[in-house]
Amino acid sequence: MKSVTVKQLLQTPRKFNNKQIKLSGWVKNKRASANIIFLAISDGSSINTLQAVVKQEDNPQVFSLLQTVNLASAVMVWGEIILTPKAKQPLELKLKQVSLLAQAESDYPLQKKEHSQEFFRSNAHLRVRAKTYFAVMKIRSVLSHAIFEYFFKNDFILVQSPILTSNDCEGAGETFVIKDSETFFNKTTFLTVSGQFGAEAFAQAFKKVFTFGPTFRAEKSHTNRHLSEFWMIEPEIAFANLKDLMQLIQNLIKFLIKKVMENASDELNVLAKQFSNDIISNLKTIISTKKFPIIEYSKALAILKESSDTKKTNFELNDFSFGIDLKTEHERFLCEQYFQNQPLFVINYPKELKAFYMKTNTDNKTVAAVDLLLPKIGEICGGSERESDLNQLKNRCQSLNIDTKSLNWYLDMRKWGYFASAGFGLGFDRLLAYICGLENIRDAIPFPRVHGTINF
Repeated sequence: MKSVTVKQLLQTPRKFNNKQIKLSGWVKNKRASANIIFLAISDGSSINTLQAVVKQEDNPQVFSLLQTVNLASAVMVWGEIILTPKAKQPLELKLKQVSLLAQAESDYPLQKKEHSQEFFRSNAHLRVRAKTYFAVMKIRSVLSHAIFEYFFKNDFILVQSPILTSNDCEGAGETFVIKDSETFFNKTTFLTVSGQFGAEAFAQAFKKVFTFGPTFRAEKSHTNRHLSEFWMIEPEIAFANLKDLMQLIQNLIKFLIKKVMENASDELNVLAKQFSNDIISNLKTIISTKKFPIIEYSKALAILKESSDTKKTNFELNDFSFGIDLKTEHERFLCEQYFQNQPLFVINYPKELKAFYMKTNTDNKTVAAVDLLLPKIGEICGGSERESDLNQLKNRCQSLNIDTKSLNWYLDMRKWGYFASAGFGLGFDRLLAYICGLENIRDAIPFPRVHGTINF
C-alpha cells in the first residue's frame, strides 16, 4: 500500500480515486456522533487537512479505537480514497485500519477555542500547530529560500559572518557581552549586531556578497517592532553607490514578495481571513509599483511639519527641527497617507543619526544613507555608502569617542584598494511580519527573545 502525503492527495485527487493509501500524521480535529466519526489529519505537508471517516457499522474495531483518540495524537491510517466533489474538500479517506502511534494527553493546551496572542507566545513550542502560525512559519521558510534564490541568481557570494565578535558594528553600545570572554579570548567579546563588517571585507574580493543570519541587540525595548535576537539580510557591493543600493532593495523586495505569493498562496489566504483581506492587495501594490518614491530627509521634515502646522495630523512628537530621529508615527504617515500606501525611500540623513562608517556628503551635515519605509510597519531596511577615506573614517571615530583598537582591521581595508562600497540591512522578521499582516514581530519568529524574559 502506497504511503502518500496530504499535499499529494489534494494536488491530484483524481489520481488517487478508489486507491488504497496509508498516511501518518496528527489528529487536528475530531467530530463524533453515535455511529460515525470524522477526523481531520495533518501531516505537515499542507496547511489543509485530510478528512478521514469511519462508520460504526462498517468497521466497529476502528470506530471503537477512534472514540478514545484525543486531539494532537499521532496516528498511522490506512484506507480508500473517495472523491467528494459536492463537499468542501475534494476527497476523503474511508478508514480501513488505524494505528495509534502516540496518544496525546487530554489536557492538550490548543483545544478548539479562541486563544489570545499572549497565550500563543507563552506556548511558543506548540503554537506552530495552530493554523495561523503554521501559515506564518511556512511563509518564513519560503521567504528564506527565496533570499538565497535571488542572490545566487544574481551572482552574489554568500558570506557566513561570525556570531562572536570583538567589535560593536553600529557603535551604539547595545551589545550582549560574552561571559568569561576576557579569559577565553583575551579580550571582551560580543554577540554580533551585524554581519556588515565581514561582508565589507569579502566584497573587496568578490564584489557582490551577502550575509543572512541571526543578530543580537541588547535594547530594553518592549515595542511590537523590536526583538533582542532577529535575522538580517545584509548584501554588500563594491564600487556601488546609493542609487545602485535602492535599485537592489526594490528588486529584492519585489522578488521576495512574488515568490511568497507563488509558493505560499494557501497560507496567505488563511492569514488574509484571519487578520485582514488587505494583506494580499497590499503585496500586489508593492509588486506593481514601478519605482518606489524617493525623498530627502529634509523634505520628509517639511512634509511632516506642514501637516502638523495645518492640524491635518496630530503627531505625538511634533518637533521637526533638523536632526530629529523620525518615529514610527512619522514614517507611517509618510508612506501610508502622503504617498498613499506606497513603499518609500528616505535618503541623506543627518550624520549624527547614523553610524560612524557611513560616507559623509559634501554638505558635511548629512550622510549617504537610505531607509526603506513600508506601510503599517515603518522602517524595514537601512543602508548606506561606506566611508572609503581612511582619515575621514578615523576623524569620525574620534569625534564619536569610538575606541578603534578592535576596529584596526576594518580601518586598514581602506589602505589597499578600497575605492567604494555600499550595503544595507533588511530586517527579515519585520519583512515577514509585513507580508503576513502581523501586528507584532514576536509572532514572526519561532521563539521570540525580548528584554525581561526567555522561556524556551
